[in-house]
This record gives sequence, structure tokens and C-alpha cells, in this order.
Amino acid sequence: MPNIIETATAANSFKTLITAVKAAGLVETLTGTGPFTVFAPNDEAFAKLPQGTVEELLKNIPKLKRVLSYHVVAGKMMASEVSKLPSAKTLEGQSVGIASNNGVKVNDAKLIKADITCDNGVIHVIDTVLTLPTAKSTAF
Repeated sequence: MPNIIETATAANSFKTLITAVKAAGLVETLTGTGPFTVFAPNDEAFAKLPQGTVEELLKNIPKLKRVLSYHVVAGKMMASEVSKLPSAKTLEGQSVGIASNNGVKVNDAKLIKADITCDNGVIHVIDTVLTLPTAKSTAF
């Protein structure tokens, strides 16, 4: 079974995410043993960001790493498990809120495809890039 990076690459709908993961030097982490739960914004989610946001992140590797790590939770949690949680702590260190009253939402992002299993975890596709909840942040 392919790992998270191989699975996301083969899906062909995560080109921006894969570019960002490579730029941030996180490929080794996400091809490692894990397991990880990745809330993966698809290319359409990245396209909803204000123009220039992705390019700015690609120039600011520390911030890019924080943003990407905010989309990853340690452990393999299927959607049925995620939906029962009020929140989940990310690899970035802060928690994402989870709501399941009308489909599953992670912060403001809708889970649009769940339970894409990989040999080192699971991918849940989300429709919005998660923003960091810090006062210092501008675009995120």
C-alpha cells in the first residue's frame, strides 16, 4: 500500500499541497512510519486563498512548515473516530476544532472525502486550507 505522499500524488488533486510539502522539507516525515491523519486541502481549496498567498508561503519556509503541520495529527483516525472528537492536537502544536452536526468540519473546512487509507496513516480531503489561530498571523 502506498504512503501518504504517494497516495496524494497519485490522486492528482493535491498538486499544490505536494509542492508545499516538498518546499517545506516534510516529505521524509510524511513518508515515514507515522501513523498520521492528514486533513489534506485539495487544489481547489488552495485556489480559494487570496491571490499570492501560496507564493508568499513558499518563500517563508518556517511559516509554511507551521501551516502544513497544522493539517496533520499523530495517529491514524478514521472519519468515524474524528467525528466523535471535539478537537485534535496537530503536529504544529495547536488544536483544530471538530464539529459533526452537519457532516464533519475541521475548523471551517468541510471534510469532503474521508478515509483514504495509506500504509502510514489516512487522508481526509478538506475543502479549505486551515488557518493558524495566532494573533501574529496575517494571511493565516
